[in-house]
Amino acid sequence: MAEAEATAAAAAAAAAAVLPVAVFGCRPRVAGGVCFLEERVVLHAAGAGCLRLHIDHKWHNFIPGTKKSRGVQALAVSPDRRFLALSEAAGERPVLTVYELSAERARRRKALAAEEQPARQAVSLAFSPDSQLLAAATAPPEGHLACWLWEKQQLVATVRIPAAGDGPCQVSFNPQDSTQVCITGNGYFKLFKYSEGYLKQMNLQRGEPENYLCHAWLSAEEVICGTDTGKLSLFETGDLHWEKSLEYRKPPRKQKGTTEEYESGAAFEDTSLQQHSLPKISAVAAYSKGFACSPSPGVVLLFEKTSEEEAYEERQEVWLPQDLFSTDPKKSSRQDITWICFSPSEEVMVVSTNKNQLYMFTMFSNKLIREKISYFSYMNFPLHSNSITGLDMCTWKPILATCSLDRSVRIWNYKKNTLELCKEYQEEAHTVSLHPTGFFCLVGFSDKLRFISLLYEDMHVFKEFAVKKCRECSFSNGGHLFAIVNGNVIQIYSGITFENVTNLKGHTGMVPAIKWSSDDTKLVSCDTHGAVYKWNLLTGQKESECVLKTCIYSSISLTYDAKIIFAVGSDQTLKEISESSIKHEVPARDVVYTTVAVSRSGCLVFVGTSLGTIRAMKYPLTQKKNVSEYQAHAGAVTKMTVTSDDQFLLTASEDGCVFIWRVHDKEPGEVKEEQKLECAEEVLIMRSDIDEKTQAILDLQNCVRDLQTESEYELRLKDIYCEEKIKSLEENFTQEIDFLKTKHQILQEEKEKQKLQHEVQLSELIEKQAKEVKQLESDSSQKLSMENEKYQELQVKSQKMEEEYEKQLHSLEESKTKAVAELKEQYEKKLKHKSVLLEETKESMRKQIKAHEEMEKQIYEDGDKEIFELKDKYEKQLLEEKESNIQLKGEIGVMNKRLNSLQKELKDRNRDIEEMRLEQQKLQDIIKSLEKDILALKTDVKERTETILEKEKYVYELKMKNQELQNFKFVLSYKIEESKKQIESRENDIETMKKQISEMEEELEQFRKESVELKLNITQLQQKQKATAGEVHREMEKRQNMETLIKRFKADLHNCVRFINDSKKMKDGIRELYTKYMHQPDVVEGQAEDTDLQQQYKKQQEYNERNLAVLRKKVMKDKEIQHTAYMRIVQENMSLIKEINDLRQELRVANAQVHSLESALRLNKSKKAIQDTAPSTELPSGPAVLRLNPEMESEKIIEMQQLEIQYLRDQVQEMGKALNSPGSVSFS
Repeated sequence: MAEAEATAAAAAAAAAAVLPVAVFGCRPRVAGGVCFLEERVVLHAAGAGCLRLHIDHKWHNFIPGTKKSRGVQALAVSPDRRFLALSEAAGERPVLTVYELSAERARRRKALAAEEQPARQAVSLAFSPDSQLLAAATAPPEGHLACWLWEKQQLVATVRIPAAGDGPCQVSFNPQDSTQVCITGNGYFKLFKYSEGYLKQMNLQRGEPENYLCHAWLSAEEVICGTDTGKLSLFETGDLHWEKSLEYRKPPRKQKGTTEEYESGAAFEDTSLQQHSLPKISAVAAYSKGFACSPSPGVVLLFEKTSEEEAYEERQEVWLPQDLFSTDPKKSSRQDITWICFSPSEEVMVVSTNKNQLYMFTMFSNKLIREKISYFSYMNFPLHSNSITGLDMCTWKPILATCSLDRSVRIWNYKKNTLELCKEYQEEAHTVSLHPTGFFCLVGFSDKLRFISLLYEDMHVFKEFAVKKCRECSFSNGGHLFAIVNGNVIQIYSGITFENVTNLKGHTGMVPAIKWSSDDTKLVSCDTHGAVYKWNLLTGQKESECVLKTCIYSSISLTYDAKIIFAVGSDQTLKEISESSIKHEVPARDVVYTTVAVSRSGCLVFVGTSLGTIRAMKYPLTQKKNVSEYQAHAGAVTKMTVTSDDQFLLTASEDGCVFIWRVHDKEPGEVKEEQKLECAEEVLIMRSDIDEKTQAILDLQNCVRDLQTESEYELRLKDIYCEEKIKSLEENFTQEIDFLKTKHQILQEEKEKQKLQHEVQLSELIEKQAKEVKQLESDSSQKLSMENEKYQELQVKSQKMEEEYEKQLHSLEESKTKAVAELKEQYEKKLKHKSVLLEETKESMRKQIKAHEEMEKQIYEDGDKEIFELKDKYEKQLLEEKESNIQLKGEIGVMNKRLNSLQKELKDRNRDIEEMRLEQQKLQDIIKSLEKDILALKTDVKERTETILEKEKYVYELKMKNQELQNFKFVLSYKIEESKKQIESRENDIETMKKQISEMEEELEQFRKESVELKLNITQLQQKQKATAGEVHREMEKRQNMETLIKRFKADLHNCVRFINDSKKMKDGIRELYTKYMHQPDVVEGQAEDTDLQQQYKKQQEYNERNLAVLRKKVMKDKEIQHTAYMRIVQENMSLIKEINDLRQELRVANAQVHSLESALRLNKSKKAIQDTAPSTELPSGPAVLRLNPEMESEKIIEMQQLEIQYLRDQVQEMGKALNSPGSVSFS
């Protein structure tokens, strides 16, 4: 730890230091991809390394891989959870490394490599129970199993594992034995024992080879395996003990969060997919009660051990949840589960899928709580399952937005390490930009560009722009403008009115990146044709340009003052551009820079590479020592940005992972700014959502009140009932106590009497026992003497048997040694012969080379002499000598060709020698395998001797049966003729039955039509009855109102009669009566008419709605009835056809048996003629005759079918009568 801290401090002093604080992503299809380090701490593969995360506290700890790593292929954690082994693809050669997990930051301990092992990547790893050995399995078909003593970096044993084809393989150690290893794959299940530097196979595979996809140890002797055909195989000490075939599981109809409308819409799609699907056990994991396996996409089955004959029984199904953010929620349940693991206390189960997702499930120990079907939940939140194409952050909030080719847009909180929003769309998303406030975002899809409002729990599309395949968009720093790339044109829009302010034209290629200046007056862009332009938005013209046609730019970045531009592209350099020229270039050294980002202070420059690494540099870019590289992603870095406070660096990659890096190298002046920055906590929400929630709150409050009143009333009733019950129970208990007291006294008296009886019986039994013991001792002594004699005899026999078997073994060993010696002599002779030939060829080569050298010397000497002599001669002689020189050159060329051919022959001979050595090694391996086969053959010989004896007995029985079958010949020939006649008659009956079935189907259709018409008439009559009942009710109400008016009028008249003597009061009272009862009816009638109209309208509306609901229900019922009737008829037809086919098959079998019997009889006759022996005649047994003549059975079957058809006809007639009878119509 001290060394790591010192190196980190030195790196921070030399260059910009960044540290990963969070990773949002998971690497799929990694062997052992998920495992628990503690009860709530999970480790899984992510990016180019592994991630440790706490499920509750949400802290992340990233373990980077080796240099130039392209991602983890397999991982394993030691049983004591102190060490981690990783298999990575890094550069040209695979890497196998072991890390120590005890410290805060994982420390690299050992890197394992051996020259003897082939350069193939390990696809499965496993630690031994004592954590000292590490087993690694390479991929088939040329697979190897290697065993390492990893702390000493020593390869202790290897063995080759031939496979039937490609496919996954898995290796594991016995949990209680550090020397026993199990490996499974395509066509093999093998157990090895490690001893003295060798891996020896313990089991012999029997039966047909299968493609084993996964396995797990259930105990020290039991291994459960899963195949690609959905079969579970339990092996006990290497032998098959139990098998079970699992079926393809269909997802349940209703899951959490689904609606009936969606279920009805997606039912047909699911059935069409599952018809072509087959079960495949992709993952298996063991726990204390049994094991878990995944036979179909999206489901895990929990099996527990039982005491019955079946070793394990299925107890629970656990399904992946439906993704409510997706356009196709059921797509999440179609993910393949690649790995299963349990927490140390077995309270939590975690699974990983092939779509980069992690799910968890809380196990229930209480059987009362357990349900047959349960559901997983996300281990934190849903992750990206494809390459990330866009990334952006905002100023007001600590959030970032990402979009991906998985058609989703996600909003992350990089301080809380949570996912705040997620939504999936129909098209792929290529770019995203966040508004500085964090309330809005721009997303470029394949069909359109959308302006989206980020609500509290949803994303709402506010505006759409007709821009197809927009690859880049960006909000200005103030948020009042935004830029869109449409082909090679940059369009500037207003963020308030959405008007097109200006169009920036000038690029000839595609524009992959644009950046705004801090004051939003300038914009910088680059294209794929090597141009970098700075635009003035006030004039809409270019302010400066820098063109380098040999470079395809992919990303640019600006300093805060917009004076310096940093650009990266295909030429493997980072360019510093200012004043329309390239001031400085930093080479990438064998990688391509894909993206670049600059801190707000301008002191730090970050670059992403095509290998997924992050490089941090200090500005100015002059010193080479100011560059530090960090291993992060497993794919090319696609997007990168620095937060506005320079605290965090955000990166995204093609591997679907998002990394949050904390920047440790900051300027001292920035700390004050950090303290001033405060994050906004405001959230957008739709008014309709608020109304719905308030209404839901009110409804829930009303429900709570109702429930409170109901519960109070029920509690009162329960109290009264309990009090009454307590009283009755007290009375009963007092009576029972008195009764029990009396009973107790009686029992005590009986007990004393029985004691005396038992004492007398005991004395008698003791005496009997003593006598019996004496007799048994005498008998046992005699038996022991007899058994000793038998034992001695058996010992003598066993010694003789051992001597015989030892002799046989010695003879076999001598034959084996002779065969091995002969093989060795043959190959030694061949080697000697080849070595002699080699020496001969070498000597001939030496002689030819010497002769060639002497010839060359002589030629050169003769040439020199002739040149000196011919100097004085004429030109004619010079021409002749030139011709002779040309001839000599031709001879030299021929000699050179001979030399080349001899060198090639030498190389061929060397290759032959190497091939012979390889063949010798293969033969040695074959000898070892043959020794193992000899042991297996010895056991097979014993078994075969037993089977030979059984077969001899069986042959004797067959001879006896053959003699009996001769007597059956004449009986069978007669019965065959009779059965043929009966078959013809039955075929005619079948044709008539088919005609009857077709007539019955027509009658059924007629009955169905009549029933539909009758039901419609019934509904009409019911509606009329309801209408008349409503009118009667209205008339009754009117009559009651009139009666009340008359009563009131009578009462008022009675009051007026009192004033008969006083005329004035009488007159006033009559006027009041007139005004009260003469003018009021008009108003009442007007109001009554209005109310009557409204009531009639409401009643008519209710009537129509009821009619619609009734009609819908009846249509659905009619469809169900029709479907059930149709399916019943189809099933009956199918059963009839099956029975006909069975009868035909029985006939064929009978014919074949007769034919075989006739042939057997002929053979027996010929044998008897030769042997001159008379066959013994015996009467045939009754059951055999009945079995060979199934005549009565077929007649009974036809009679049963006729009775069923008659019963169906009677039922159809009864249904028709019931529908036609008037008494069956009931008015509700």
